[in-house]
Amino acid sequence: MKPVEYRLPKDVDKSFIVFREYGEAFPEHWHFHPEYELVLVTKSTGRRMVGDHIGYFKEGDLVFVGSLLPHVWINDSSIRNQPNHEAEAIVIQFTENFIGEFFWKIPEMESFKYFLGLSKRGFVIKGTKRKQIVLLMKKMLNMNGIQRLSALFSIFDILSSSAADQEFLASPGFMENLRVSASDRFSKVTEHIMRNFDREISLEEISSVASMAQTTFCNFFRKHYRFTFVEYLNIVRVGHACKLLAEGNQNIVQIAYASGFNNLANFNRQFKKLKKMTPTEYRRSFYA
Repeated sequence: MKPVEYRLPKDVDKSFIVFREYGEAFPEHWHFHPEYELVLVTKSTGRRMVGDHIGYFKEGDLVFVGSLLPHVWINDSSIRNQPNHEAEAIVIQFTENFIGEFFWKIPEMESFKYFLGLSKRGFVIKGTKRKQIVLLMKKMLNMNGIQRLSALFSIFDILSSSAADQEFLASPGFMENLRVSASDRFSKVTEHIMRNFDREISLEEISSVASMAQTTFCNFFRKHYRFTFVEYLNIVRVGHACKLLAEGNQNIVQIAYASGFNNLANFNRQFKKLKKMTPTEYRRSFYA
């Protein structure tokens, strides 16, 4: 199932939009769009898919979706069939340059720029930061003009400092395009992994890319990526496999080898470890 590209309507008198999504169920097209999106579910339950992540939502669920990241919220079928059932959410959408291209260059926006860079994987927001953002989003529905813009900046500030309350959703291997700077060691390593994950990458090879001794590289990698090199490589490979499974053009054996796994048993083991379901179950979930 390939995601559909949406072009969202814009209000000519507003730089960004805030609206209440409601109906018997949320729209069930797996889609993406250039806009960044903050979604607060205020009523209903079900599954949400963000990139290759499949999770569950209920009232109070708060998710930030990066630009061009495929996503969908699917209401529980048992609830959809209930009489007078409604699904409701508050949604904020804004483009990267909604307030001008030079806006992001001011020093005060540096930390939020960093957050947006990470958001290509999507976040679920939890804890006290979620409560603060939920309160602002509910108030924004009745705001206009500068009040609404000021509330959005307050949300930006909270998101910039909410690392402890953020949980990544999509795996790094799911997104096809990765913008990197060749002069940055961190980015060199990431780019090499993304370009070569479908084949064997030795520790000697990746350490050489980083211009480090192997022991030094291992310590560097765990510190910056929060996983060992092998763990991260498996995350990338499984993420790519999820993309292929969703598209439905290849069988599972083909997908395993195309994702860099040298045998089916290891692919199944690593997939279930990371996704808590088998590749077959994952594929079925997209067409349930």
